[in-house]
Amino acid sequence: MRRSIVAAALGVLLAGTASAQTLRVGLIAQDMGTTDPHRASATQDKAPLSWAYSGLMRFPPGSADPAKLEPDLAESFERSADGRILTFRLRSGVRFHDGNPLEGEDVVHSLRRAADRARSAFAGDYRAVTSVELVDPMTVRVTLREPVAGALGLFANYHGGMIVSRRSDAGGQAPGTGPFRMDRAGGGAARMVAFDEHWRGRPAIRTIDLRFITSDATRELAYNSGELDLIIGRREQRWVERMRAQPNTAVEVFAPGEFRTLLISSRTAPLNDARVRRAIQHAVDPGAIARFVGLDVATPWPSPVPPGYLGSTDQVPRYAPDVNRARALMAEAGHPDGVTIRAVVSSNSAQLPIMEVIQAQLRRANIRLEMDVVEHATYHARIRQDLSQLTFYGAARYPVADSYLTQFYHSRSAPGQPTMSLNFAHCSAADAEIDAARAEPDEARQLQLWAEAQRKVLEAACSVPLFDLRQVWVRRASLNLGYRLEGSLNLGPPITHETRME
Repeated sequence: MRRSIVAAALGVLLAGTASAQTLRVGLIAQDMGTTDPHRASATQDKAPLSWAYSGLMRFPPGSADPAKLEPDLAESFERSADGRILTFRLRSGVRFHDGNPLEGEDVVHSLRRAADRARSAFAGDYRAVTSVELVDPMTVRVTLREPVAGALGLFANYHGGMIVSRRSDAGGQAPGTGPFRMDRAGGGAARMVAFDEHWRGRPAIRTIDLRFITSDATRELAYNSGELDLIIGRREQRWVERMRAQPNTAVEVFAPGEFRTLLISSRTAPLNDARVRRAIQHAVDPGAIARFVGLDVATPWPSPVPPGYLGSTDQVPRYAPDVNRARALMAEAGHPDGVTIRAVVSSNSAQLPIMEVIQAQLRRANIRLEMDVVEHATYHARIRQDLSQLTFYGAARYPVADSYLTQFYHSRSAPGQPTMSLNFAHCSAADAEIDAARAEPDEARQLQLWAEAQRKVLEAACSVPLFDLRQVWVRRASLNLGYRLEGSLNLGPPITHETRME
C-alpha cells in the first residue's frame, strides 16, 4: 500500500514537471499560414518555424546584429578575397528531426530550393548566387555573381537561410535541425515537441502549444487568466504600460522594428498621376501617427529604407504634412473636388487603427479613402492580387538596404511579375541604382547608390514612409528565455534548448 502511494505521488510530481515545461504561446492569426520555412513571410509563421529550423550561420539568441553572426550548422566558413566565394564546412553530429544526419547534400538542396521562385518566397534574395556545389560530403561552396552586401545573412537562421532535409517525412514536411519539431498544425492551433537529439542539447521545454487568436482582447484575456505564457502584444504605448503593471509579467520591446510604409500604386487612376501621389505624401502626417501609437514603440522615419539598415539614410527629400499643398496638387491634376481611392486593410490591431488615422488625415485634403476591411490572411491574398491602391505594409528584413529596396521598390518585384515580391507601388524609379549598388564592390560608392535610390523612390511618390514599430511580446516572469532579448529578425523571442519555465 505504501509503495503504491509513493508511486502515485511520484507520478503526480512527474506529471506536474512535464506540465510545467509546456510553453503556451498566443499569436495573431486565424491559423498558421505555412509550415514551410522557405515560404514563411507572415509574422505568425516566422517565429515558430525559427524554433524548428536552423541556418549555416546564426544570430545569437537575443540579437539581430549582422556583425554578431556566428557559425551554427557550419562549423567554420571561408570567404574569398573578392567576396564572391563562400565555403562552409559542416558540423558533424547534427541530426534532422527524422534521425538522418546533416550532410552537404541537404545544404545544397536547401540553398537551391531557397533560390527557386517556385519553391521559395525569398528567391529574389539569391539572384546573385550562380552555383551551390558539394566539395565533399561535409563541405559546400557557394559562388556569387558579384559581392553581396551582408552576404552571410543569406545563410543565417532567417528566411531562405533555413536548412531543410532533402527528405520529407510521412506528412510531406521537410525535417529541420532545431530544438523543436512541428508535430501538427491546423484548426487554429499547432503543437511543437522537443527534439531530444538536438546537437546543442536536450530542450528543457518539452512541448510548445500554439494558439492563433485574432482578437487582441481575447489573447490578452487568455494570458491574464493563466491560459498562455507568451503572447505577441499590442504595439501601443498604453497597452505596454498596462501590461507592465501585471503581476509575474515581463514586457519585451525589441528590435528590429517592423517598418511601416504606405505604398502608393501608380497602376490605376487617379494614382497614375504623380501629382495625386504627391498630394498623398503631403496629406499624411507620419509624426502624428507615431505619437498615436506611442513613441516608446514607434519611431517616425523619412526614408524608404528602415533605420539601422546598412545603407539607410535620413538625407532624403521631405514632404512635410501640408493640407493646402495637397489640395493644390489635386486641383492641378484636375481634381478640385477631390478623389476616391480604395485600400484593402487588415482587421488586426497592428493595422486597422493606423489606417483609420490615415483615412482621417487624407479626408482633410479631400482624398476619400474607402477601406475594404478583411481578416489578415485575406488581406495578404488580396494585396498580392493587386486589388489595393494604397497598401499599408509592415516588414522586417535582413538589415541591408538592398533587401528592402529590391523587394519593395524594384520593378521586378511588382505584382504580376515572375519574381513578384512586395512592390505594390509598381515603382520603377530606382531600378538602375538598385541594380548597380548590388554589383558595386566599392562600399562608399555602394552607399551613394543606395542613397540615390531612396531619393528617387520618394521623388516618384512611390510611398509614404511612416514609422519603425518595435516588436512587443509579453511573457511570464517565470519563463526564463536563457538570454537577454535585444533583437530577433524572426519577429519573436527565440525558444532555445535552454529556455525553461521556472
